[in-house]
Amino acid sequence: MKAKSLALALLALAIQPSAYAISSKYAQQLERSGCTQVSEGQGCDIHKTKAENAKAGFVNEAAAPAAPAAAAEPKASPTAQNPYAGRWVAKSDSGATVATIRIDAKEHVWVNGKKVKAKRSDGGLTFKTGTITYRIQGDRRLKGEDTWTDSDAGTKGQIVSE
Repeated sequence: MKAKSLALALLALAIQPSAYAISSKYAQQLERSGCTQVSEGQGCDIHKTKAENAKAGFVNEAAAPAAPAAAAEPKASPTAQNPYAGRWVAKSDSGATVATIRIDAKEHVWVNGKKVKAKRSDGGLTFKTGTITYRIQGDRRLKGEDTWTDSDAGTKGQIVSE
């Protein structure tokens, strides 16, 4: 009797459908809300609008240009002393936005609107949010070396300047 029950339980587990990638409905919710998968994990609500999430500080400045904080922000651009200044976007292999990054002239860093600590190391600027580590190369002549890595999911991608 126990053998039949165990065999039936194993069969039921074996025929369950496996998880699938992001659905189109979920992608539409992310787009409408202005959230990313990363910011959703940090509290961004996909059931709210971009404006509501912007008030809560989750929508990036590029998606909500009317936000007061974005309007008061000074324009920063790369210089020889600070090649990191400006706006950056971390992209997945599929081209989806993983995070938006803003770095001011004093190397203060914001990822998805939240300030994070950054440090210079080995010719680049490194900072981290959750399990994702970002690295922006200091030598702007080197292309394709601005990257992010998610140590939990084992994924990585490029960071591009806006």
